[in-house]
Amino acid sequence: MTQHPGNPAGLSDPHELDLFEFARSGRQAAGVVRVSQLPRMLNEVPAEAPDRDTAFTWQAEGATQPELQDDGTEGPQPYLRMAIHGAAWLECQRCMTPYSQAFNVDATYRIVSTEAEAEEFPLDEDEVEVIVGSRQFDLIDLIEEELLLSLPLVPKHEVCPKVHESLVSGVAGTEGKGDEADEGDEPKRPNPFAALDSLKRGEPGDKKH
Repeated sequence: MTQHPGNPAGLSDPHELDLFEFARSGRQAAGVVRVSQLPRMLNEVPAEAPDRDTAFTWQAEGATQPELQDDGTEGPQPYLRMAIHGAAWLECQRCMTPYSQAFNVDATYRIVSTEAEAEEFPLDEDEVEVIVGSRQFDLIDLIEEELLLSLPLVPKHEVCPKVHESLVSGVAGTEGKGDEADEGDEPKRPNPFAALDSLKRGEPGDKKH
């Protein structure tokens, strides 16, 4: 997507989105956000990075699915799905030099009206996250939150160009670190896009209760 960050497709202002209307209308939007627009994410980028202001593309889609409400009637439950793709420079904790970390976020959210309602939602839902919606929802803040949650626990190169002198202690270089190569990588999640697609088709058994 090549939309300007100030004018994403389908949205007048991604910082003040009527999330309930977005979902109810089944709307779609896409845009680009730069790291300079995400202050908490920018804090993770080392000062010596070749490019501190990289860009992420994002796509969002709203949907509703008929579900049983607290009063016993069936009503439309709003959902949001979000995809974020891009890369940012982080500092490798093994050799202390910058490296480019790819981010590929695919997430589906169940939109609720209050924090109390969000807290009642079962914590073992691994395909659908819960967010509190509003008439002035900050979609960019949600994007930043997802990127921060996707940060590796231990940022590092797959193969370091060199080992920082503070880590050289007479042990044979980086041998024996092969088992750690996958540590800190983004955990593989089930595809929430498929889950939402099945919700929209009304297939039974695709959603936990």
